[in-house]
Amino acid sequence: MEYVASMLVLVGLYIILASSFNLIIGFGGLISIAHPIFFALGAYTVGVLSVKFGVHPVLSVIAGFFVALVASFALSLPSLRISGDYLLITSIGFQLGLLEIIKNLDFVGGASGLGGIPNVVSGQRNLVFAGVSLGVALIVVLAVRALVRGPYGRAIKAMRDDELAFLALGRNAMNIKIAIFALGSGMAGVAGGLYAYYYQYVTPDQFQILQSAMILTMVVVGGMGSVLGPVVGAVLLLLLPEAITFLNLPSGIMGPLQGVIFTSLVILFLFLRPQGLIAPAKRVEGGH
Repeated sequence: MEYVASMLVLVGLYIILASSFNLIIGFGGLISIAHPIFFALGAYTVGVLSVKFGVHPVLSVIAGFFVALVASFALSLPSLRISGDYLLITSIGFQLGLLEIIKNLDFVGGASGLGGIPNVVSGQRNLVFAGVSLGVALIVVLAVRALVRGPYGRAIKAMRDDELAFLALGRNAMNIKIAIFALGSGMAGVAGGLYAYYYQYVTPDQFQILQSAMILTMVVVGGMGSVLGPVVGAVLLLLLPEAITFLNLPSGIMGPLQGVIFTSLVILFLFLRPQGLIAPAKRVEGGH
C-alpha cells in the first residue's frame, strides 16, 4: 500500500508538470524545454523558506508558485520578442545556467543539495501526500480546461494557429504568450513545492535535461493540445519504467534505457501518431 501511495504522489506531481507544460507548448505553441527549472525554483523556494525561515507550508508553496512565475519573465520577455524559435535555444541555456548558479550557492546547499526540509505530515504520510498531490493535479487540469475552453483560450489557440492573422485583428500576441508561459511556469513551481516537502531533500541533479525529456514525452505521447492527453501520458510514462524494474536489470543499464525509451516514444509518436493517444478536440463551427 505504501508503494502504491508513493506512486500516486508521483502521478499527481507529473500530471501537474505535464498539464502545465502542455498549456505552454500544446495550447500556446511556445517551444521551450526549460520546464524543470521552474519545477526546481518552486522546490528550492520551499526548501529555503521552510529550513531557513520556518514559513508555513501553504505559504511556502504559494511563494514557490510566484517565484517560478516571476522567473519565467526573465526567459520569456527577451526571447519571445525576437522569434518563437529563439525560445527553444534560450530555454536550454536558461535551464543549464540557472542550475549551475544553484550548484554554486552555498545557502541552498550547492551541488550537494538542500536537506533538512521539515516533515509536515505525521502518520499515513504517503497517503496524505498522495491525496494532496492528486487533489492539486485535479485543480490544475480543471483550471487548464476552463482556461482553454473560454474566450481567452480561443484567443490562445487562434494565436498559435495563425499569429499573423491574429495580429492583423489588432490583438496583442506577446501579452498572451507571456501570460500563459508565466502561468504554466507557476504551476510547475507548485509541483516543485510539493516535491520538496515530500522528499525533504532537493539537489540540482533532480532537474536536469532528462526531466525535460520525460515531461515532453508525457505531453507528446498523451496528446499535445489535449486537456486529458498529459494526464494519460503522465500515468503511462510513470508506469512503464516501473514495469521495467521487474526485469531486475543493473542500475547502470536502467538509467540509459529510460532515456532511450522516452526518446524513441517521442520519435515514434511524432511520425506515426502526432496527435498522441488523446487527440485534441475538433473545433465545432459556430459552437464552443
